[in-house]
Amino acid sequence: MAERLGVGIGWREELDLSIARMPGVDWVEVVAENLHAPHLPESLIALRDKGIPVLPHAVSLSLGGAEPVDTSRVEHLAEVARALGAPLVSDHVCFVRAGGLDSGHLMPLPRTRDALDVLVANVRLAQSIVEVPLALENIAALLEWPDAELSEEQFLTELTERTGCGLIIDVANLYANARNIGTDPVAFLDGIPWERLAYVHMAGGVERDGVYHDTHAHPVLPEVLDLLAELCRRTDPPGVLLERDDDYPTDSELVAELASLRAVLA
Repeated sequence: MAERLGVGIGWREELDLSIARMPGVDWVEVVAENLHAPHLPESLIALRDKGIPVLPHAVSLSLGGAEPVDTSRVEHLAEVARALGAPLVSDHVCFVRAGGLDSGHLMPLPRTRDALDVLVANVRLAQSIVEVPLALENIAALLEWPDAELSEEQFLTELTERTGCGLIIDVANLYANARNIGTDPVAFLDGIPWERLAYVHMAGGVERDGVYHDTHAHPVLPEVLDLLAELCRRTDPPGVLLERDDDYPTDSELVAELASLRAVLA
C-alpha cells in the first residue's frame, strides 16, 4: 500500500517554526480542513519544496454516515492533496453528521453488514474524486453499538478487501479503547491485513475520573509504546507519526518523543 515515510509529526500552526528546526522529521501530516490550497502556509510550502512529504488528513468527510457524502468536502481534500503533491490522503472510519447535525466528534460505526455496505459505497465515491490512494483510521470510542456482526479487525479487513483503501492504525486509540470499553488490542493487531497499512499514529492521553482521554496534549505513555512494539512484531510500519494538538511542549521534549518512537522501530 504505502511508500516508506519514516518518523513524522503532525503539522500544527503552533509548531510550524519548531518543525522546521527539528532534526530527523521525515514527513508531516496536516489537517486538511485547516488548509486552503491557494493560500498554503509558507512553512508548509518550505517543507514540501524540501521534498518532505506533507499528507493531508481529513476529519469531516463522514464516510460512515447514512446521509449522502458531501462531495465538496472530498473535492477540497483532493485540491489540498494536489497543492501539496501528497502521495496519499486519509480520513477516519466514523461518521460526524446525522439528521442535519454535526457531532463535533468522530463517532463510531455500528459494526453491521448494513453499516459496512454504506461505508464501502461512500469510500468508493471518495476514491473516485481524490487522485491518490485513500487511507482510513481506526478511532477512539467511548461506546460500542449493540448487536455487532463483526469485530473491528474483521470490519476493517473487509473494508480494505472491498475498496482497496489503506489503513492508518492509531495505536493510542487501541489503548484508549482497551481502557474504556474493554477491547483486546492484541486480537486487533492479530487480525489486521498488514499489507494495507499506510502508516501508524501515536499520541498521548490521560485518565480522568476513571475514563482515559486520548487528549493529544500529553506525552505518549509507556503502555502505548509497548503496543507499538507489539505492532512492530507483526509488520515493519511504513511510517509512524506523533500527534500533538494542545499544551505544546518544548522542542527538545518533542524531539525526545520522536526519538522514543525511533527506538521502538529500531
